[in-house]
Amino acid sequence: MTAHPTGSGDAETTPAPAETPDDTTAGGEPATGAEATRVNVRRDPRVPITTAAGLGAVAVAVALVAGGAAPVMTAIAGVVAGLLAATSLITAASRVVPAHRRQPGAWRWMAAGSLTWLLGVGLRPVADGTPFVLTFADLLMLAGSVLLAIGCGLSVKPPAFTRGVIRQAADAYLAAASVFAVAWVAVLGPAFRKAEDTGAFFVALALPVVCLLATCAVTPAVAASRSSNRLVGLTGVGVLAAITVAELATALARLDGDTPPLAAGLVVPAALLVLAVTPWAQEVRPVRPLPAALTAATPMLLVAAATVTATLYVIGNSRDAALAVVAASVVLVLLGRLFVLLVETAGMRRLVDVGEQQLRRLAENTGDVVLVCDPGGVVQEVGPGLETTYGYCPDDLVSRPISDYIHPEDVPAVQALLDRMTAEDDGLEREGGTRISCRFRASDGTWRPTESVAARHVREDDLVLVTIRDLSDQVALRNQVTHLTFHDGVTGLPNRAYFEERAREVLTRRGAGGTAVVFLDLDGFTSVNDSVGHASGDYLLGQAARRLRSAVRADDTLARWGGDEFAVLLEGGAAGGTDAQTAIDLAERLVRAVSNEPFRVADRDVALTASVGVAFAEEDLPPGDLLRNADVAMSRAKELGGRRVEVFATHMHADVLRRLEIASDLQRALLEHQFAIEYQPVVDLATSEVTAVEALVRWWRGGTFVPPEQFLGAAEDTGIIVPLSEWILREACREVAAWRASSWDIGLALNLSARQIMAPRFVETVAEALSESGLPASKLTLEVIEEMLVEDAGDMISRLSELRALGVRLAIDDFGTGYASLAFLRQLPVDMIKIDPSFVSGLGRDDTLTLLTKTIVQLGNDLGLIVVAEGIERPEQLDLLRKMGCTRGQGYLVARPMAARGVDSLMPTTTLQNTA
Repeated sequence: MTAHPTGSGDAETTPAPAETPDDTTAGGEPATGAEATRVNVRRDPRVPITTAAGLGAVAVAVALVAGGAAPVMTAIAGVVAGLLAATSLITAASRVVPAHRRQPGAWRWMAAGSLTWLLGVGLRPVADGTPFVLTFADLLMLAGSVLLAIGCGLSVKPPAFTRGVIRQAADAYLAAASVFAVAWVAVLGPAFRKAEDTGAFFVALALPVVCLLATCAVTPAVAASRSSNRLVGLTGVGVLAAITVAELATALARLDGDTPPLAAGLVVPAALLVLAVTPWAQEVRPVRPLPAALTAATPMLLVAAATVTATLYVIGNSRDAALAVVAASVVLVLLGRLFVLLVETAGMRRLVDVGEQQLRRLAENTGDVVLVCDPGGVVQEVGPGLETTYGYCPDDLVSRPISDYIHPEDVPAVQALLDRMTAEDDGLEREGGTRISCRFRASDGTWRPTESVAARHVREDDLVLVTIRDLSDQVALRNQVTHLTFHDGVTGLPNRAYFEERAREVLTRRGAGGTAVVFLDLDGFTSVNDSVGHASGDYLLGQAARRLRSAVRADDTLARWGGDEFAVLLEGGAAGGTDAQTAIDLAERLVRAVSNEPFRVADRDVALTASVGVAFAEEDLPPGDLLRNADVAMSRAKELGGRRVEVFATHMHADVLRRLEIASDLQRALLEHQFAIEYQPVVDLATSEVTAVEALVRWWRGGTFVPPEQFLGAAEDTGIIVPLSEWILREACREVAAWRASSWDIGLALNLSARQIMAPRFVETVAEALSESGLPASKLTLEVIEEMLVEDAGDMISRLSELRALGVRLAIDDFGTGYASLAFLRQLPVDMIKIDPSFVSGLGRDDTLTLLTKTIVQLGNDLGLIVVAEGIERPEQLDLLRKMGCTRGQGYLVARPMAARGVDSLMPTTTLQNTA
């Protein structure tokens, strides 16, 4: 049988969440899969925000067409747009499923920047009346721009390997300085030359310059990001660019003493309206990020443009001091950048060398063998560990094809892998290694299972680096685990899991025809474990397994089911089915194999028998039911005394179900007081006086009488017999004590079960019941059957002796049924024996039973014991018992079991003649 592992090498995929009624687009249509995963199922706020943004855009367009006071119109539009953008960002941060964990915080940074900026732009008309060139409103707008830049930078997921801070800062400065240089030549230079106060000129440019630096700092990261939701970051960069342009226009207008143009003032509000809508917009076709090389080269391109612009300017005009300073700073930063680049390159080279050495050392320490092969599979270089693992010297493999050491069946796959690894157009294989399993021949000629990883050589693309790991120990361990999973460690037989799988396979493939299952249980095995120990018990199970294996056919499946149970699967099919007689013959052979010869364990002979159940497959019968039927039949054989074969019949399963149902109802019956006690009188055969009553339990289950034989066994199995018997003991003692209080000399007899006697506090319970009721101990007779004296004889006699020490009288019930009674009469101080009804029933009709009954009565009288005859139903039985000298009797002729009120009517006496 082969175990097939489940699963595959494919990556697990998480199913998309189911659509809900709230997952809708702004237009009310059902949301797409992307939208359903981004927006929470709460009420979608996109409709009001999109509507407000649209209205804001219309208002900006109307203001631009209608004209008006530029500062006031700019302030109103800026406050409205900024407030709308901040509200949208804050709402989206709490409702939109983030693409990465930093996104909600980034959007809140941007919202804070929008609020700070709108506060500044709203106060600007008031602040412009002050004599300062840079007002407090400008400072608020400056702070808002910085917060927006921080939010843009945090809105995208950073790459796994980021550039150094110095390099990023240098690139930002180069880009900003280059743009500033071009702007100086085009706009700022002429304005500077016309300015009367150069200090005020540069102070006025502080806000647009800082915004320019912030824009250049975050643009590369946002443009090159691969985040699925980077559209907000790109829009934020656009807002920063709009602020830079607007503030530059404002600064130039202030220097000229003019009012900033309205169009320039409305650029930022328009950008903020776009930012308000962006968090809720979906990318139908995601914008591909800029290539990393282009992003890294952008500062250099800007520097080149600035250099060309400055060169043309210098050629056409006189030298300008400010431009010279900027140009000099650009050159110095470039030199610093190149120096840092050289240092980083040298460091990376060292890291590559150290990494290669560490990989080799790691491979050596893990026992892997490293080979370097050319495209044809010829070994060029061999790492250490080859001789230790496979027994070869490195020179044995160098310049030889690796296929000479690969199993012939695995050579085509290995060669195909080498061909793919060395293909010019195989970009996928260049990025990483490929695993392959093959068998490698060791120097002793054995084929070792291995797992190999092939990858391109780091320095030479025309070579392949192969790492070979020996999996011999892992494979051996896996095979051992598989064997232990489906085999029993004690007997070496297949276990229950294998048997169930085999039965399912046989019934599925071959059908029910001729298939049978045999269950076998070793009778009395528990006593072996208790007497000689579990280790000896395991040894006996091994002997039993060998005997059973010799008794079954070669094509039958023998397994250890568990504990001391075994199972045999007799397979039918086209090759020759298994008829009923064949299965029964096999079952009987199994019984003989176990029972005919004792087992030799711990220097002693142990005789065991076997209970066997047989079940036959039927059409549409599930495998589990077939196994259950065989188990039920085996349990039936065990209930009937063991050492026999029982074939499953439908009523057996019904009996089991009924027993289970009764067992489940017993606990509830005890709690709901569904049990009652009846008393059967025991009379003196000479005087016809009632000397005692035997307490008998009755169960009225939902108004229906349940015979004791149907529930006492289940009560014993489930343990309910212990609290039930305790209740009977206390109630009966109380009732009999009340009768005795009426000057009626009457005793009580109770039957005991083995489980009740061996209960931890049973002796104390009896003493408490006697003390609570006031019943004298000598008036309580506890009855045990002979079979209980045979099983666990030592513990049982010890516990009964403790009861005898309380003054309680002991009786052997069903005496004479054949359990070495005389031996126990000598060991146990018994006061009474009760003749089994099977003997009394034959009096006057069967001479043998009559003689046996007379012998038992004579034996009891000779030993000084009280003899009670049970089951007296005919007058001739009564006459013979009197003639034999039997002193006590009970039965339907004397009195039937009755409730306590019926016993009251027997006081003070009842004559047998009237009863007769």
